[in-house]
Amino acid sequence: MRSIQLALEGAGNVLIVGLLFGAGLPVIYALAMRALVVGADEAPDGSVRYSPLGRAVAGLLVGVIVAGVVLGLVLIVASGFGKAVSFEHVFPTIVDKK
Repeated sequence: MRSIQLALEGAGNVLIVGLLFGAGLPVIYALAMRALVVGADEAPDGSVRYSPLGRAVAGLLVGVIVAGVVLGLVLIVASGFGKAVSFEHVFPTIVDKK
């Protein structure tokens, strides 16, 4: 009976990470593109001028996406070298597997 509970806990963890990286990052990207056009106006020559606040928010959100992708790559590479990533001190650090 304990093995079923462990399997369901593992499936829950996979679901959470899948939603975070699988659906969460595209949602953040969509929010970044939406933030970019908020307050934008069209110049007389037909080009678009984006507001500084929209650019800043979009840049911050794209930075979150880049950080998520880099963290995912670090997790994959670390496990390939027989290491693990620890979040013990808030920042991710690569440690030996126990």
